[in-house]
Parts: sequence; structure tokens; C-alpha cells
Amino acid sequence: MSTSKKKVLILALVFALATLVGSGVTWFAVDRVVGGFSEVDDVFSGLDEAQRPSPPGRESDGSTPTFFLVMGTDSVAGGQTTGEDATADEGNARSDTIMLIRVDGRTDRTHVVSIPRDSWVDVPGHGMNKINAAYAFGGPTLLVQTIEQLTNIRVDHFAIVDFFGFRAVTDAVGGVTVTVPFETNHHGHVFRAGPQKMNGDEALAYVRQRTNLPRGDFDRVQLQQSYLAGLLTTVRSDVSVLDFGTARDLISAIKGAVTLDSALTNARKLKFAWQLRGLQAKSITFLTVPYTGTGMEGEQSVVYLDDELAARMWTGLRSGSIDEVGSDDFNEFRYKAN
Repeated sequence: MSTSKKKVLILALVFALATLVGSGVTWFAVDRVVGGFSEVDDVFSGLDEAQRPSPPGRESDGSTPTFFLVMGTDSVAGGQTTGEDATADEGNARSDTIMLIRVDGRTDRTHVVSIPRDSWVDVPGHGMNKINAAYAFGGPTLLVQTIEQLTNIRVDHFAIVDFFGFRAVTDAVGGVTVTVPFETNHHGHVFRAGPQKMNGDEALAYVRQRTNLPRGDFDRVQLQQSYLAGLLTTVRSDVSVLDFGTARDLISAIKGAVTLDSALTNARKLKFAWQLRGLQAKSITFLTVPYTGTGMEGEQSVVYLDDELAARMWTGLRSGSIDEVGSDDFNEFRYKAN
């Protein structure tokens, strides 16, 4: 998903791995499949541990949640820039899609919070700026630092996804049925409200759309979330637990699109796959960080976050209470997948 883009293929990866783990395939065979991802080193080594948020405490069963920061880059490069199929330099890239994901350590709940790329925030060392400038200024490390400062949530893992590889992921599962929230069109493709099956080219146009959207990037976030919900449903329903070949092909396509931080070892991938082996798409909650509206900072169009409501969302996300405490306040910022 992303030209340097989109994102939460990491959840599709987890679903595909869960399919393999649950299929009776030998652990050795699964381990071979999950190896070989493109990696970025030293994402977290440049951070001052004294300034980072504390890790969440362990639950009574010994489990802890895991937080993933997933991003895609709005790159000026003329080809794929991430994953093992990368052929172009990232150039002057800015993060175009930013998602913070909480994988619960003890339940089947997963929360995905989208952060608009034009959010006006404090970027450490650079003052107030759009959040998508952090990656351009200081790469993954500064983006992680910016997110941790904004949310007071410690990021455990980081992933980048590229648009060019995204098409292969979509086609690897034979297309994705998306519940389109409103009629729209982009690059000659018309998307009518309601369920619509998309191939790779169609899905790419759908999630990359920037024009003809009444609410601009807010609608774009909703399109991306609706696609992701459809992708995860497809992976869970159409990649049979007995179809090792299809699951393997999906993971191969994801490898071509995704770059992971080097701390996400094969053992950790398999751990998450086992932990989420029973996860359904309906168990995933998609949110957008609360905002008050848009405005101008100099010549830049920016998004102003609702500091008070956003702080409550981050607290609920960190503690795992987001579905119980004040959840009605977040209804406006929640994507409801059908």
C-alpha cells in the first residue's frame, strides 16, 4: 500500500502467518517463509531511553500489548522504494500514511489509529511542523520520537510500506472486496458506495486518491481504513488454512512491499501469528486521532488536533481501556466496517 505507502500490510502479514501456524505446517517451514524481509537497522538505538515512555506493565497472565508504528512515504522516486523489490532511492520522502497499532497481549482486540499526515505537532528539534515532515527531517528514528512524544506510548516496532508493491499484495489474494463508504473516482476508476471487488490497480487508485474528496485527507483516511478492513477479511476468509501455497504467495508479495525494523525477528513474527490466530477483521477497531479542523500555518494547510480528546484516546489506547472509557466521545473518529 504505499508509494512508499500504505501500511497495515503488517496486519495482513500477521493474518497470513496465523493461517500458516494454524494449518499444521511444520514450524520449520513457517520459519523459512517469514525470513528474508528487507530491514531497517538502528531505528530505536538513536533514541534517548531516559526520554522515552515507559513500557506498559504486564497483565495478570504475564502478557503485554505491542505497539507498531506503520507508515508509507510520499516519495518523489519513480519506482518502488521499500521491500526486497525496491529499485529506487527514497529521495525527498515524507511519510504519507501514519498508523499506530495496538496488538493486545491478552484478548483478540486490535486497535488501529490513523494520524493525518498534515497534523500540526511539535517535531523534536524542529519546532511545530506537519507530522509528515518528521520522517523527511530525521528518518524513522525522528518519526518514532515524534509519535512517542505526541502519544506518550512507547513504540515497539516500525514498518514502511510502498505503493508499488501494494498492487501485488492485492492480486496475490485474487482481489479484495471493499465496502466503499461513499461514491468517488480516481484515475479513471469509479468506486460506487457499497461492496466492490478491486484488483491491484483499482485498489491502488482507491487508497491513493487525493482529489474529489469533500473532507480531503480525512476522507482519504476513511478510504484507506475501509480497504484495510476488506483486505483483512479477504485474508481471513479466502486464504484457507489448508492452502499453504496461497498464504505463502501472499507473504511473498508482502515481502516485496514491506520494510521492517530489524528487531522484529522471525521468532517475534511467529509469536504474533500464534497470539492472533483466532483474530477476525471485526475484532479490529479503526480510529482517527481526534481533530478540531484545518487551518493555515504560513502557506501550509494543516490539521489541528483536539489535544484534550486526543490525550484521552492515547491514554485509553495505552491502557487498553479505549473501548470502555469514554468510547462514545470517539464515535465521530471511528470507522465502522460492515
